[in-house]
Amino acid sequence: MKDRIFIDTNVFVYAFLEPENNSDRQKYLQAIKMLSSVQDLSVFVSIQVLNEFYSSLLKYRLPDERIQEKIQQIIDVVFVSPLTIETIRKCWKIKIKYRFSYYDSLIIASALENNCSILYTEDMQDGQVIEGKLKIVNPFERK
Repeated sequence: MKDRIFIDTNVFVYAFLEPENNSDRQKYLQAIKMLSSVQDLSVFVSIQVLNEFYSSLLKYRLPDERIQEKIQQIIDVVFVSPLTIETIRKCWKIKIKYRFSYYDSLIIASALENNCSILYTEDMQDGQVIEGKLKIVNPFERK
């Protein structure tokens, strides 16, 4: 059985926007490398990730058509998890137990629902394990 991983919005944003400054350029290169390294794994995102990605790219004034093309590229290679009432209920429990923000808790809930063992994100504590099952990995802190 393939390992199952969940990728948060920020990884895709860095990978799809090649920035001008050195700091973001490094994150761009790391995001590309990380996405290349997970090709043989089962990769999951949620509807929330796709919506956040769309919203993030709008801030860079990309045309809607280009953003939609980029989202389609993601959809073509990952499993997209819906958000359900059960996802929201799981989110509430995680939020209270771990004191994450609501939206971070929703990401974690989706990853857990899909039996993912790793959540790639820069928004949470690198190395933390949630519910004894899901390890948070910040791909931008790894060399």
